Amino acid sequence: MLSVDLMRKIDHLVGVPLCGGLSFCHKLWRLFVKEEKKDPQAILLIELSEMGSTILVDPAMKKLKKELNADLFFLIFETNKASLSLLNTIKSDHIFTIRENSFLNITTDVIKFLIWARQKKIDTVIDLELFSRLTSLLSILCGAVNRVGFYTFHNEGLYRGEFLTHKVAYNAHIHIAKNFIALANSLLSQNEEVPYSKIVIGDEEVRLDQLVFDQATQEPIQDKVREAFPQYLREQNKIVLINPNASEMIIQRRWMPEYYSKLIRTILDHYPEAIVLITGVSGEREEAEQLRKNVGNSRCCNFTGMLTLPELPILYSISHTMVTNDSGPGHFSSIVNLPTFVIFGPETPSLYGSLGNSKSIYSGMACSPCVSAYNHRKTPCKDNVCLQVITPEEVFQKVKPVLDSDDPIDLKKEL
Repeated sequence: MLSVDLMRKIDHLVGVPLCGGLSFCHKLWRLFVKEEKKDPQAILLIELSEMGSTILVDPAMKKLKKELNADLFFLIFETNKASLSLLNTIKSDHIFTIRENSFLNITTDVIKFLIWARQKKIDTVIDLELFSRLTSLLSILCGAVNRVGFYTFHNEGLYRGEFLTHKVAYNAHIHIAKNFIALANSLLSQNEEVPYSKIVIGDEEVRLDQLVFDQATQEPIQDKVREAFPQYLREQNKIVLINPNASEMIIQRRWMPEYYSKLIRTILDHYPEAIVLITGVSGEREEAEQLRKNVGNSRCCNFTGMLTLPELPILYSISHTMVTNDSGPGHFSSIVNLPTFVIFGPETPSLYGSLGNSKSIYSGMACSPCVSAYNHRKTPCKDNVCLQVITPEEVFQKVKPVLDSDDPIDLKKEL
């Protein structure tokens, strides 16, 4: 697997000259050949690396379907494809994946994608990425005549070429889900604008559809909970989910393991009916096992790798609450009514907070947020004090009202 830093270096060293050269050729070509205009019928959305963004972009995709009645397609890294199955807005055969485990596979899959895009007659591309040169190049090379994306205009930003037909200003003062709506709105505009999307986007536009599961669907997941904790009874036990990891992209987002240990012990001491499931992918099992041992309580179980990603919302539907780092599960739980507490550090919940029944725990230090679209999500910080000052006692006090209640609490209103 290529590391995130290596992919960034390749994107910079190879992407910048390619974007510059192709931009020059494109402008020269436009002097002799006028680019045709076409109503969007086959819209490709590109978001390679962020699993949570596949949830945050869903309101924009629903709007495109409703307003334009267009076919939607998606380009994403292979390891992130499963996140698109949570809401099933995109048909499975309309998804193209790129393997990111080697430079050879990336190159091979890019060539296959360019052929696939023409076979699907893609006429419109919406580039959801904020700084990838690869996606910018793919948007022009795939043959789409409408190319939508974020453009820097007079702002400082990363050079991504000059390919966009619909330039939208990225707004660092509104939630990213509203920025995605702005991209969709540019295609709905009847007039050419600079920049596009001069319109107010209300909170109601970024509400997510909620999934409801029947008992028959939940039963297999309950059986897996019993594998981890044989004494589990749905009528008696409250499942508390702990997601202690975050992606390698920004390791500073991780709340300290010793803090999680203390939080879990406090929860189990105060609530004898509670069982704690430590969730994560199978590759995180060793770390989760160490956390379980540190807690030293039979009601704390290592549940990593027990479920596939599409099964996670079903687990969320039978659980009482979740505490998680700023990572994918904080967004995945937003499609069910699970009270979720998301611990933020280097990033801000104002831009990337969950759209669901959630509460962000954020210290708001003077140096926070230290990663953004303007620095390629790179930070020089090696000492994440912004998370260290969020104590287990503070988090427990926020979680306690939910654990005291037998019914789900609306965290947006009551806490």
